[in-house]
Formats: sequence, structure tokens, C-alpha cells
Amino acid sequence: MGERPPNILVIMSDQHNAAVTGCYGNAIARTPHLDGLAKRGVTFESCYCNSPLCVPSRLSFTAGKYISRVGAWNNDAELPSADYPSLPRAMAPAGYAPVLCGKQPYERTRSYGFKEIGKTTSNRGSKTGRGTRRDPDDFTSEPRPSARFDDFHTGDDSSVLRHDRAVTTAASAFLRERRAHDRPFFLFTGYLAPHYPLIVPERYWRPYDRRVPLPDIPDGHLDALPRNYRHLRAGFQLTAVPPEIVRRGRELYYGLTEWVDQEIGVVLAALAGSAVADDTVVIYTSDHGENLGEHGLWWKNCMYEYAARVPLVVSWPARWRGGQRRPATCSLLDLVQTIADLGGAAAPADWDGDSLLPWLDDAASPWKDLAVSEYYAHHIASGYAMLRTGRHKYVYHTAPDDAHPPERELYDLVADPGEFANLAAEPGHAPLIRRLHAALLAELGEDPEVTERRCRADYARGAAREASATP
Repeated sequence: MGERPPNILVIMSDQHNAAVTGCYGNAIARTPHLDGLAKRGVTFESCYCNSPLCVPSRLSFTAGKYISRVGAWNNDAELPSADYPSLPRAMAPAGYAPVLCGKQPYERTRSYGFKEIGKTTSNRGSKTGRGTRRDPDDFTSEPRPSARFDDFHTGDDSSVLRHDRAVTTAASAFLRERRAHDRPFFLFTGYLAPHYPLIVPERYWRPYDRRVPLPDIPDGHLDALPRNYRHLRAGFQLTAVPPEIVRRGRELYYGLTEWVDQEIGVVLAALAGSAVADDTVVIYTSDHGENLGEHGLWWKNCMYEYAARVPLVVSWPARWRGGQRRPATCSLLDLVQTIADLGGAAAPADWDGDSLLPWLDDAASPWKDLAVSEYYAHHIASGYAMLRTGRHKYVYHTAPDDAHPPERELYDLVADPGEFANLAAEPGHAPLIRRLHAALLAELGEDPEVTERRCRADYARGAAREASATP
């Protein structure tokens, strides 16, 4: 028998903007438990989700593949089959008990190899497979801001708060009851916060009252956004949000982030007091970020840093010295490979991503410094894909139709961390764009234009199925 593999605790929040965390340099955010985890672990500064939307991101994480390879286009998606190869199914033959506690919004009859504890209402949806595209030239929007902004207020109760309190209770009980000689566990703990509705007890909002600055939006910037981002603003009813709502929403988001940090702290305390504390790897991340009004956008859906970059902290003091940083680029698919590698699991040969273990063990170890993210969901005219490597981010927006050519974004994140200067149209950057586009295609194995056509065909089939099922 070889050495016993570690227990693995993954804590995934929902819609956490990495920049709203103390360990990522935010002097206003109060996240002592995540900051403490970073002091005991390794913080990855440039980790990206593989799709800035809940279900696609989480299905990609579950399947170990890019969303375009499993048809995880939008929130109405599911994996190709109920028995599809998955991360929990890879962990089980390696001796692990794969356990799900909290959000992982699968179709209601599927668990993809997890045993669910502390059942919540977040994994009960049905999936239609349908989806739509917006008219490329129609930017009309409802005259009032989104009804989601009505849920920007203080309060002691919400669907998010109830769900997450139940998650904390169930996950903490699981950890306290675990014995050192029990089968190793892979526990996925899924929180809803700091996802909207942005309702949080007043004591968590009060420290941020008038302390969170408004977004920096240069004159003319909103009119210069890529077509798809202008569609996001129109489709989500974001074109006329009063500054006071923006301010209050940002403050409440900070408060809700502090609230979920406290919930996570309870789980970490339960682990620390358990019989398995020394033998458990703790991983914290999120499925995607939150725009918070930056670039005139809320929620996620785009490839700006606020939405596509996610926190990632990996802690196991028995193996890695705490307080370390890893600045280069990685993605959640790399994390999937890492979890399998930690557990000695046989990852399917067709999975995407690369294990972070060599880089965790040695900061000087060679690393690819690359991440790809895709978005083919709602409120857009066409799908798009992003590649981040080195100091540059490249985004390719597919052509909505024959009358509208593709669009591109190119940012130098060192010189322009706010992503206000799109360099794609400057002739001097044409060779760089060709190189980055080739790297994007090589990583995905398919031209995004082909991916967009497949997505639209799947949407049409989903609409047909739904229509045929309607009495």
C-alpha cells in the first residue's frame, strides 16, 4: 500500500470578484478567514474561470473540459449524459468518497458521481437546452433598470442567506464527524454568496457605507464597448442605473462577501478542530466574478477581469509553506487536474488543463501561463472566447451574421489594468493578434466560428424539444 492520499475540501463561492478580498490587495474588504487561508497557503493571482456564468463554469469544472467540448452553453445546459465521465467519478476509484454539499446546479436527476449531503434547493432545476441570440443592431432596452436592483438592501433573511447557512451547518457536521481512518473524502462545498440578491444584515453593510468608490468609467467608454457588451447592457437593463444604486450595490456586495467569509470561517474552524485537519487540502475559489458596475456592467458574462478572474487559494501546510504567491495565469480546468493529481486519480486522457502540483511544489517550475474562457449564453449577438497569457488578454467575438464581421479585444494588463484601451485595431499589434488567435485555436481545437454554429444548432434543437413537449 502506498502513502494515504489527503482529504480534499473544495469551497466554491458564487460570483466572487477576486479583487474584493484582502489577500488580493483590497484594503477595504474585510475577509479575515480567506486572508488567513492565504497565509497558510498558496495564492494564485491570475486564475480564470472557463466560462463567466454559473452552470457552464460548474459543468466545465465537473467534466474537466471546456464548455464548447461538452455543450455547456448556458444555464439551461447539462452534460451530454447522466453517466458522463466527471471529476467525482475519477476520484472514486482512487479511494475517495466524493461528497457534494450545497450549490452545484445540475439537472435535478443528476449528480455526476457525487453523494449529496445537506440537501438544498439549488440543485433542483430542469434543463431545456434552449437559448437565443439578440439582433446585432437592436440595442433597445427596457426603460427602467433591472428588477434585480430592487434586491439591493439590508436584511436578515434571503434565499442566499438561508441556503448558505444550511451549507455551513452540513459541511461543518461532516468534518467534525470524520475520523482519521475513514475513507479519504473529496468534499465540494458550494456557497451561493456573494451572488445577488445583494441582501445582507445591516451590521455587515455598515462598515462599507460611503467607503467603496464608484466605478471608473472614462468619457465615451460605454459607446466604444464591443457589440456584445453593449448587448449585455441592453439585455440586462443596465443602461440607466442611478449612481446611488451603483454605490449601494457595491457596498452591499462587500458586506455579503464579508458575510460569506464568516460562514467559510465556521467550516474552516470545524476542520481545524477535527481529527482530519492535518491531512486535508483546502481549496478556495469561485465559479466566476462580478462586474459591480465597472464598464457599465453588472453580474458576469463578459471577459473583463472583474467577471472572468477568480480567487484561488490552495492550502496544505504539511506540504506547502504558507504565504506564497503564484503570479502567472491558470484556470479552473488546471485546478481540476490538480485535484485528480493530488488524489492519485486517473484523469481521462481527453481532459483539458494541466496539474498545478509541480508549480505548487516549486515556484520556479515551468508553467504554461495560459487560460481560456468562453461565453455562448444569453443577451449577446454572438459567442466569444478569451485567451490570457503573459501580460496580454485577447478576446475574439464571432460574427453575428454575414453583415457583421467578428470583433476583437486586446489589452495589455500591465500598462492598462482597467482594460480601457482596446489595442486590437492598432496595426502594430497585428502580429501579436495573429499569434494569440492561433494559440486560442490550438488550445480549443476548434475555430470559435464553428463553435458558434454548433451552439446555435443546439439552441434550435432545444427550442424544438421544448415546443414538442408543450401541450
